Amino acid sequence: MRSHSSFAEISRQLTDGSLTCVQVVEHYLQNIRAKNSELNALLSVYDEEALERAALVDGKLQAGSAGKLAGMVVSIKDVLCYQDHPLQCGSEILNGFESQFNATAVQRLLDEDAIIIGRNNCDEFAMGSSNENSAFGPVRNADNPNRVPGGSSGGSAVAVQADMCAVSLGTDTGGSVRQPASFCGILGLKPTYSRISRHGLAAYASTFDTIGVFAHHVADMALVMEVIAGEDANDSTVSRQVVPAYSQQLEVSSKKKIAYIKETIDNDALNGDVKEAFLSKIEALKADGHTVEEVSFPLMEYALPTYYILTTAEASSNLSRYDGVRFGHRSTEAKNLEEMYKKSRAEGFGEEVLKRILLGTAVLSASYHDAYYLKAQKVRRMIQSALNELLENYDFVAMPTAPTTAFELGAKTENSMEMYLADLFTVQASVAGVPAISVPVGRDQDGMSIGLQLITKAFDEAKLLAFSNYLLEN
Repeated sequence: MRSHSSFAEISRQLTDGSLTCVQVVEHYLQNIRAKNSELNALLSVYDEEALERAALVDGKLQAGSAGKLAGMVVSIKDVLCYQDHPLQCGSEILNGFESQFNATAVQRLLDEDAIIIGRNNCDEFAMGSSNENSAFGPVRNADNPNRVPGGSSGGSAVAVQADMCAVSLGTDTGGSVRQPASFCGILGLKPTYSRISRHGLAAYASTFDTIGVFAHHVADMALVMEVIAGEDANDSTVSRQVVPAYSQQLEVSSKKKIAYIKETIDNDALNGDVKEAFLSKIEALKADGHTVEEVSFPLMEYALPTYYILTTAEASSNLSRYDGVRFGHRSTEAKNLEEMYKKSRAEGFGEEVLKRILLGTAVLSASYHDAYYLKAQKVRRMIQSALNELLENYDFVAMPTAPTTAFELGAKTENSMEMYLADLFTVQASVAGVPAISVPVGRDQDGMSIGLQLITKAFDEAKLLAFSNYLLEN
């Protein structure tokens, strides 16, 4: 099989007998063996297990009983539960821990005969914009190993980028699927909050966390969404809306009305090459008959601080369960119970996680709760209302996915504010809970990829996927 084959191509070959699932898995394992030691995208490779499962799926294909994802090889971010397999969230605090059940999204993949090939490296507890915060070392961009892949789902992005799997699952709290997709030149979808069950996802910020999908082909992404989305008795926050047949709705039948935000184009943080590629695509859309208009969104400047106040507060609460008592790392230096709590957490968590826990604890304290946390909740509602109002008049809001292309390893690790600015254009959709996708639209002068982000109304993923497919084809 060729590199970056679409699932439709693989399925055709499986059907006509020119390819087997075992051969498909062997193709990806060969790439993992050749590339992963340098790129560090996969923390665990389930080689023997994947080959055994492939043989079983081959049998199902011959018997005519295979699921709709038979032959699709998937990797999963190290925050998703996969029963009897390691789960560490990129952290030392969960050393030795194995999942006791499958996340709903993972179970649904398995039910349709997808093959899980490994566990992806990520920023610790999904906190980061470069994938340099993992306890297991940084992930490297396959286009240039001296550059970051983006974060926090950098390992998932690179696994797809480097043809180590066909599709990967990541998570997007403030851009952690879209920004790595932009840096790695692939597609990255953040669905509507609540479209996919969070059961079995290790929580960072519960009102933001969303399982997302990386792929090279929109049709592959659409098919995975059909399988993993939908209601779940194990998650009371998941939507009960019917899941459309996304893969059957990938045609664009009319011209669209698109807004792009003035405050993103005029932003001093926006790289010149990214700006040029974005505006070039805007002009191409206009030339093709779409209505594309510049709009102002004054609340844009408040999206990033609102995001960090609220997510750190939720992280402070969610990560309190990692205390050295029930599972994971326990300090051997403690002399009493209080010391065990303190030392276990200080030793097990990395610097960025500790920083966000402390910040979140501060904004939830009696002294700052009203001034920061409650005010941020009000601003969140204002941003959501303003974006929804904009989307009543436009099919999509377009903006650069990230203000820059992939930067060099270590370039921003000493300056937290510079690192946080990597999320500048992605947090808006996360704060509002609406779906967004990053589509590759060009390269900078160093050959690093540039992504265009599209945002649309809640639960309009079908429209988003169809237009993304159109962008790739035009």
